[in-house]
Amino acid sequence: MNKKMLLSLVDKVIKVDRGGPESRVGLLLSAEDDYFTLLTENDGIIYYSTQHIKSLTNHSKNETEFNLEIPKDFEYIQADDFKGILNCLTLQWVKINRGGPETLEGVLDSVTDDYAIIVANEEIIRVALFHIRNISYGVKIEKTKKDKDKSGKEENKNNKEDNKNESKNQEEAK
Repeated sequence: MNKKMLLSLVDKVIKVDRGGPESRVGLLLSAEDDYFTLLTENDGIIYYSTQHIKSLTNHSKNETEFNLEIPKDFEYIQADDFKGILNCLTLQWVKINRGGPETLEGVLDSVTDDYAIIVANEEIIRVALFHIRNISYGVKIEKTKKDKDKSGKEENKNNKEDNKNESKNQEEAK
């Protein structure tokens, strides 16, 4: 993914990758030479290394809903390159490689030219920089009351449907 193409998608809702554990939908906040910044509803800010991105989608049907209002004073970490982002996140609680078996969560202790050191569960883990697909830290935007009410109504609707199906299954079992 080149920077020019990514810059054309800034401030648009996109889907990263087609599916799988690393796929996310969010608002593209910025694009640099070797990474981009995505704001997601559930995970907050995620920094993606562009060398691992297989596809980006915008204007897809029903899959790119984004219901967060971004405050005017919203700030996030920016750097010239992906290693710079990692350096800015030292001593922060981070999550690396958001999906799949290589997910890692802990405190980012330090970053060298070749690897990052994560402290997690009394272990010191060295992760090769090349294998870090994405990283996020604790910054999230709280949903507005309107957004919470909307998601609460959807949850109640789903719970009612589940209860109906459960009752129906119990009657059929008798």
